[in-house]
Amino acid sequence: MLDDTQNEAVRETPAPAARSTGNLFVERVLDVAHYTDHLFSFKTTRTPSFRFQSGQFTMIGLMTETRPLLRAYSIASAVYDDHLEFFSIKVPDGPLTSRLQHIKPGDELLVGPKPTGTLLLGNLRPGKRLLLLGTGTGFAPFASVLRDPEAYENYETVIAAEGCRTVAELKYAADVVADVKQHELLGELAAEKLRYYDTVTQEAYRHQGRLTDLITSETLFRDLALPPLDLETDRVMICGNPGMLVDLTQMLIARGFKEGNSGTPGDFVIEKAFVER
Repeated sequence: MLDDTQNEAVRETPAPAARSTGNLFVERVLDVAHYTDHLFSFKTTRTPSFRFQSGQFTMIGLMTETRPLLRAYSIASAVYDDHLEFFSIKVPDGPLTSRLQHIKPGDELLVGPKPTGTLLLGNLRPGKRLLLLGTGTGFAPFASVLRDPEAYENYETVIAAEGCRTVAELKYAADVVADVKQHELLGELAAEKLRYYDTVTQEAYRHQGRLTDLITSETLFRDLALPPLDLETDRVMICGNPGMLVDLTQMLIARGFKEGNSGTPGDFVIEKAFVER
């Protein structure tokens, strides 16, 4: 296993086409990157028939001696990628993550065939500025949204804000943003429209504090030299720890923002199906 303190990746030649078992796809792990003692990401093959929308999640897991062990994970890869990408926390005694953190290229991963979720661009009313607010592994669905041309076609500005406890935990989000800005097709759009804001709560850093406080105090917007939160122009997606979800939801509702869903697009959306893993 790699040293967890290193942002290293193991790569191999893409594995053969995946197979299925029951109603689950069996994919092959292609790439694993460990960022800290608590966070890692991985890529797998993608069955051609597997379709999803940016921001959705699906069930993934491993086969145990008796049955599949599954949990909901946001899909971090782009809808057009030929692979799947996931971002995970490591929980030493977690039923799934205690096993998942030891995967390596060539291992099998089970993927559910029915992605779902509320963090969809279509669940938001038209606006001029899109805010993607995540903490920890809650940034995963936004990795997919940031890789979607529709985000830049629909909005004049896209703000991706990531809050973590330590600086090292910001690495995954920072890498995603850098990749998007260097993308051969998205790069030009992202260079003009994408703004990234990172903050930590337990270490000295250029930006410090909880996302909720930084938005309420307008510090985030001042740091980016942008206008403060505005109901007329801003649309918001939120994913992360339960405290942040509750606080930001209350703050937005108090300012007149309405929550959206698949039936009625709104001013903000959150993912209620699961919280930060």
